[in-house]
Amino acid sequence: MNSNVRIIAFYLPQFHPTKNNDLWWGKGFTEWTNVGKAKPLFRGHKQPKVPADLGYYDLRLSEVRKAQADMARDAGIEGFCYYHYWFGNGHVELDMPFNEVVRLGEPDFPFCLCWANESWHKKFWNMDGTTDKQILAEQVYENEEGNTKHFYALLDAFKDKRYIRVNGKLLFAIYKPLEFKKIKEFMDLWNKLAKKEGLNGFYFVGQTYDTPDIDKILGLGMNACNIIHLWDCFQKRGILLDKIHMFYRKLFHRPRIISYEKVIEKLVTNRESDIDVIPTIIPNWDHTPRSGMGGTVIIKSSPSLFKKHVLDVLNIIEKKPADSRLVFLKSWNEWGEGNYMEPDLIWGNQYLDTLKELVLKYKKEL
Repeated sequence: MNSNVRIIAFYLPQFHPTKNNDLWWGKGFTEWTNVGKAKPLFRGHKQPKVPADLGYYDLRLSEVRKAQADMARDAGIEGFCYYHYWFGNGHVELDMPFNEVVRLGEPDFPFCLCWANESWHKKFWNMDGTTDKQILAEQVYENEEGNTKHFYALLDAFKDKRYIRVNGKLLFAIYKPLEFKKIKEFMDLWNKLAKKEGLNGFYFVGQTYDTPDIDKILGLGMNACNIIHLWDCFQKRGILLDKIHMFYRKLFHRPRIISYEKVIEKLVTNRESDIDVIPTIIPNWDHTPRSGMGGTVIIKSSPSLFKKHVLDVLNIIEKKPADSRLVFLKSWNEWGEGNYMEPDLIWGNQYLDTLKELVLKYKKEL
């Protein structure tokens, strides 16, 4: 464990075909399907994104998972936080890559889980960013029996020496904690079951994009809140300005566009200096492979601006106790959202190299 700065990268496991994705989206669908068919939507728009070193990989291959871990470790990342899709009543999606990591005992690289507790929809994106939805998999919140089954389905992972801990407790993130009406009962049950199994309990982290929700999440009894300030960067500017902006987008047929230089001014606030508020590093963002003209594009991200952003994050956590200097990196491989650290054909390894340089420097200075 890196006791100086604990950078944990969110990890999307949708780079392999599944039975339901074949049914919903067509035979052989993976995240690469959206990535590969993306097209530039305005002058200077860099699409499609093309992976470099790792190529269009398939997560069924253990060699790929090992190469990812080696790359992340070298850059100073402590571990991966795998998205976990438990819909209830035993319905799980995209669990194969993580299950294989646990079953095989490799790669020897720390991990934890983020329960992405929301229904899946087939979305039809509108120009204003809203969506028309057709439900594919509904998120169901279960009773004590179901929550117990959920715990035991993951027990092998929780007992794995690689599972990431904070102050001896298992880090378990929940994507939308405020939508889980009986989350207190859930956390109490899981802590009870963990101790029954010889574990020290959980370090529950709630996630939010809305700053006012931080106190609501902590008020639920969660150990910490991970704030992602993206929506603060896209805040409404007033009815008139919003209408003018929407007219402009429709007239010129463009997605919402904002520069990375402006975005990073809002990605870190003083609130993240609190021990129970975890900041987020965001290297880039371009949602248009999934959402087309209804998407948002952060333009002109660069390794030099990324360096400034990471320094802001490292500075805000420096006074926290060593085990609590947590940072989430969004994301390792969200290629369909243009949100990734893996090398591409434009920047190669430069983002990873920048992160490595700063983490090493941070360790020496502490």
